[in-house]
Amino acid sequence: MSLHSPVVVIGAGIGGLTTAALLAQAGLDVTVLEAHVYPGGCAGVFFHKGYRFEAGATLAGGFYPGGPMDIVARAVGIEAWPAHPSDPAMTVHLPDGQAVTRFGDERRWDEQARAFGAAANAFFRWQEQTADALWDLALRAPTWPPQTPGELGALLGDGLRWLAGDPAARLHPRLLADALRPVAAHLHNAPSALRLFIDAQLLIAAQTTSANANALYGAAALDLPRRGVVHLTGGIGAIAETLAEAVRRHGGKVCYRQEVSRIVYAQGRPVAVETRRGEHFPARTVIANLPPWNIAKLTGDQTPASLRRLPATPQPGWGAFMVYVGLDARAAPDDLPLHHQVIVREPLGEGNSVFLSLSPTWDKGRAPAGRRALTISTHTALEPWWRLFHYDPRHYERRKAHYVERMVRAAERVLPGLRTAANLIMPGTPVTFQRFTRRAMGWVGGFPQTSIFQAWGPRLGNGLWMVGDSIFPGQSTAAVALGGMRVARAILADAGVTHHSSLVKRQVSLFSDDRRQLAPDG
Repeated sequence: MSLHSPVVVIGAGIGGLTTAALLAQAGLDVTVLEAHVYPGGCAGVFFHKGYRFEAGATLAGGFYPGGPMDIVARAVGIEAWPAHPSDPAMTVHLPDGQAVTRFGDERRWDEQARAFGAAANAFFRWQEQTADALWDLALRAPTWPPQTPGELGALLGDGLRWLAGDPAARLHPRLLADALRPVAAHLHNAPSALRLFIDAQLLIAAQTTSANANALYGAAALDLPRRGVVHLTGGIGAIAETLAEAVRRHGGKVCYRQEVSRIVYAQGRPVAVETRRGEHFPARTVIANLPPWNIAKLTGDQTPASLRRLPATPQPGWGAFMVYVGLDARAAPDDLPLHHQVIVREPLGEGNSVFLSLSPTWDKGRAPAGRRALTISTHTALEPWWRLFHYDPRHYERRKAHYVERMVRAAERVLPGLRTAANLIMPGTPVTFQRFTRRAMGWVGGFPQTSIFQAWGPRLGNGLWMVGDSIFPGQSTAAVALGGMRVARAILADAGVTHHSSLVKRQVSLFSDDRRQLAPDG
């Protein structure tokens, strides 16, 4: 591959846009094709009846100095994100009526002890120490799993330097042990309320609970409140909008209403991408910001071996059931935290754990005057929705109404009088998610984080790459941005750019700069 070879990115999600912005800045010919009319995918924003709703993801972290989103901004030349710090990050409401506030500063220790007893802080000390060490290692050595001899050598070298030169290296025996066990190994004899709290938090951050969540992944996922949680002006879609502007500023193109129908191959590698509008985009390198199932449908008889081994439908993992609410602003006190998780009962998901996100009062563009936008979500299995949608539409609608009722009832624990204060209540099922995001069957959130050895790498084949929540390090806007940087770094190295461009050397060095800042304050 040369600098003049065209690159096509399929999907304007955060991972794909990060990759595109870095490659465009390095001088490559980059085109991003997006099926929708706005960027961001599941981390995008849509307009409806004067409201600006966050489509799926509502929590944005990693914006602390030296953290993933700070690294991305400096790498692609973003002067500042349109972000406002948020502390507390959220409030978690337990079934017994107790509310636990998740602070990012020193207040968290008193709050955790109050809610679960002083002994609970031993768990959180393990969690924070492990998360600090893991994020440090991930930012130094972002090539997991290694897919080439060069990546393996770089990973081993970076890891050895980390062990030899970093005070956190004293934790490495614990990291190695935790690579093979679940979070639950650190919850023996824990109060039942703490275990339920951890399970609920892991479900939204790692797509599984403590019995199955890998301890390393889990420790990092639970660390969100310390990782620079912010609210974006205009909603979480502002991240993708800012990255799309960076792509254009560096000479790349972002094209909307261009749903890709096929990746064209010749002699075993991509040569073009075709869209449903009949347009043809030459490509020497194709980067798919899509789930594996979507990519497999685009590659035809050239499907890479890793994608041929996929089950017929997305699994394991979840869909989301959403309720979008237009709310009278008087129903929510101005000082109410903007994010809440309500745990109704076990088993979690399916309306038994519900996540709420309110638009800030200061963000006037999110709702008509005197109103606020509210997004409510729960994890849900995919197959029942699709079976009813295809074979029993009447029961599909009945089930949808039942889920709305359950979720609104749960939300009223935070916002009493929600029903009477709402002038809009609009549901969305996995069927809706597939329609608007094009993700197969509405599968969202990526693979459950059960083992670091099951992580997907981005290199699918000669000239074909995958970014997004399916590759390491997995879910969250910060994680997919890091994955996008890894892909850009590898593509530039394949093109021989790393050895000739001071610009790219500066980009790559940002993975290891400011290591003293990697642990957030507090």
